[in-house]
Amino acid sequence: MTNRLVAYQGEPGAYGEIAALRFGDPTPFETFDEAFHAVEQREASCAVIPIENSLGGSIHHNYDLLMQHPVTIVAETFVKVEHCLLGLRNASVGVSGKVFSHPQALSQCRNFFATHKNLKPEVAYDTAGSAKIIAGEGNPAHFAIASKRAAELYGLRIFRENLADEDWNITRFFCIAHEDHTIDLDLKNKPDTTRQKTSIVFTLPNEQGSLFKAMATLALREIDMTKIESRPSRMKAFEYYFYVDFIGHESDPDIRNALMHLREFATMVKILGSYGVVE
Repeated sequence: MTNRLVAYQGEPGAYGEIAALRFGDPTPFETFDEAFHAVEQREASCAVIPIENSLGGSIHHNYDLLMQHPVTIVAETFVKVEHCLLGLRNASVGVSGKVFSHPQALSQCRNFFATHKNLKPEVAYDTAGSAKIIAGEGNPAHFAIASKRAAELYGLRIFRENLADEDWNITRFFCIAHEDHTIDLDLKNKPDTTRQKTSIVFTLPNEQGSLFKAMATLALREIDMTKIESRPSRMKAFEYYFYVDFIGHESDPDIRNALMHLREFATMVKILGSYGVVE
């Protein structure tokens, strides 16, 4: 099998890289925008993007990017986030210091900072990037919150494991490809298609009961909706995109009929993809 270039945001050792390894050869990009652009320009076969975290919620910017680029969702995967406190081998957590990480990672470890007043959180652009920085600067008073893989890659000591406030800290990633992709991406791990999901986005007329009617197109056919998210459309004040996930494939008769029904009154409907889970 030929491995594919898989774009992800962050440095080697990031949770995005862990997700990308399930699909091919990880290729790092500094921003999510650049990862989407790489797929659009076919510089990468696909990209993995975080879409929501069980503690931090949705990554809103990536929802916006799904609308702005000609991409389709071909799989989803879930990565357990296991935050560790990393530092130089001669460091000590008992002295005053700073802990660098992505703002979401810092916010997920509030209990740790509440019991370690000597360590102050400092916002950085990336979890693994923080590990790379402190490994390079050599300051024993500086630490990072990142993955075990980041500790291995940058030669750092793990001082604490399981820093997150809750054990169920899981990030859901979409694997996206160009909308003109071939059906078989020759992925490293094939998606489990026994329980397909479909994601769509739509806009509605600003009329009383329009969202109720949209939800009824699914409910009347007993289609199991798993998520709904609204985002400002940026086309007009106080108008919204509605992002919806539900169980089933877009080719299923009930779903096909539901989407036809929705298109009768929605001002826009776009299918973002039908996909299975990659473990």
